[in-house]
Amino acid sequence: MRKLVLAAVAASAAFVATPSLAQDATATDTSAPASAPVDSSTAQAPHGTKAFGFEPYVAVRGGWEEFQSDSVPGAPRQNKLNGSLVEGLVGANVPLGAFFVGAEGNVAKGISGDIDWQYGAAGRFGLRAGESGLIYGKVGYQWVNFDKRVNTDRDFHDVTYGIGFEVGPKEIGLGGLTGNSGIRLRGEVSTFGWTNSFRPTLGIVAHF
Repeated sequence: MRKLVLAAVAASAAFVATPSLAQDATATDTSAPASAPVDSSTAQAPHGTKAFGFEPYVAVRGGWEEFQSDSVPGAPRQNKLNGSLVEGLVGANVPLGAFFVGAEGNVAKGISGDIDWQYGAAGRFGLRAGESGLIYGKVGYQWVNFDKRVNTDRDFHDVTYGIGFEVGPKEIGLGGLTGNSGIRLRGEVSTFGWTNSFRPTLGIVAHF
């Protein structure tokens, strides 16, 4: 009889302990910290750079512009308007994941030929390539002032179109020197009006 009582007490103790342990386990599980929310500020583009942001820049470049003979009223037939130029730019890009949009303004001074001054503004849009590269198209508006061979009292103006690229340190084998920002090489071909000129340029861009 004593053995039966001890067995009954042991069974009762086990019955009470089991739900207690289960309750403790449940409490332990519910006390575990929830997963931290994803910080959108650390989102990255497919190539690992920051997906969103604001990138101001300045640039200096040189180039050549060749005008079609009938693109400027009163222009001489000997292509005396064509010439080299040096140009400064100020702008900003807004990265959007694997893409970007941006805007810039430019001022150029003619060195040879009959180009005196040029100035304008344009929007850019395109793809982000690698750590710091860009492939883009641009559309804007440009004003051109000539020195002496056409009417110098007015600025000739028209829409401008262009395509170009930028490559940063990593793309040209200098990764680690300047990081995602810094110096980039920029090449572009643009036109004054709808193919009224051919304007290749090459220069250096400093991103911040």
